[in-house]
Amino acid sequence: MKRKNKTPLILIGIFAIIILICLIRIYQNIEVQTPQEYNALRTTYSTENSQTVENEEQKSQTIADMIEETTQKVVGISKLKNTGTTLLTNASEKDLGLGSGVIVTSNGYILSNEHVTGGKYSKCYITLEDGQNYEGTVAWSDQDLDLSLTKIKAENLPYITLGNSSNVKIGETVYAIGNPIGYEFRRTVTSGIISAKNRTIKIEETNKTSYMSNLIQTDATINPGNSGGPLIYANGEIIGINTVKITSAEGIGFAIPINVIKNVIQSYQTTDNFEEATLGIYAYDGTALQYLEDKLTTIAQKGIYVDQITKNGPSDGTELKQGDVITAIDEKELTTVNDLREYIFTKKPGEQVNLKINRGKINLEIQITLGKKQ
Repeated sequence: MKRKNKTPLILIGIFAIIILICLIRIYQNIEVQTPQEYNALRTTYSTENSQTVENEEQKSQTIADMIEETTQKVVGISKLKNTGTTLLTNASEKDLGLGSGVIVTSNGYILSNEHVTGGKYSKCYITLEDGQNYEGTVAWSDQDLDLSLTKIKAENLPYITLGNSSNVKIGETVYAIGNPIGYEFRRTVTSGIISAKNRTIKIEETNKTSYMSNLIQTDATINPGNSGGPLIYANGEIIGINTVKITSAEGIGFAIPINVIKNVIQSYQTTDNFEEATLGIYAYDGTALQYLEDKLTTIAQKGIYVDQITKNGPSDGTELKQGDVITAIDEKELTTVNDLREYIFTKKPGEQVNLKINRGKINLEIQITLGKKQ
């Protein structure tokens, strides 16, 4: 008689014992919740959820408060004097030449676009948030930048905080404030993101072609009356002045970076004056390559292409030549035209600057004495 093999039964028994031990240990590790513990857990979760909602509401309220405060610093600008107490009339933007501006100093300097206010010494009419009207005189303007500073006789005005446009990042949330379409829609606020940086656009006007470079692109809605109004961060700091919109596309607006004019604003704030220095050149950077391929084939990412030298200007008669590429000024590397403008705005007429020049395969340095811009 053959003996039965008991090995399978023994193995089955061992496995059963192991499973039983595991189940016991799992059961021992389970925290048994009493009804009180369960209710406490529900209360904790509910409290945390309520706090999250409350924090989001506080954040939204903070942004709303900031925008409400900032709108008090935005003004309406008209080229025509209104006979009423405010610019709120049935007249259209076209009739009034209406645009926007923003208060940048407590002593009455308004930053806007030159095409809104007119050139230096022009007169325009400013309406503050509280309805007060002032006649303004353009103290400073730059046609190439399309920026101007207008002075009104007022003191202790609320003014906007200048941000740092060099640090903007694509995708950041921004808000545009201005007077689109007409003054009946004054201080309209729109939001969007920074879509791109260092954009150059070609502007074709009557018998004239010009380029605006180093612009901030945004999808925040910008209509014609928004020109001159601020583009701001959620903390209320201004990073740009809204200027032009491509009418052939939706959701594409532009702003001039605030950094380019900071030194001008600070000078007028402290001295009511600004002596503007100039190199006496007209230049482009690599962002204009798509429009000026025949002239800028030598420029890659850095450098300013000298397109014209002003006759009898500070660069006329020096070693600087048309077609040269300025790669640095006083050891400051140049990538955009605004880099050059920002630096020149820190200098005074009569001061010398040292330019590093690339002329084909030749590299040289040139010293030029800055002139005074007329």
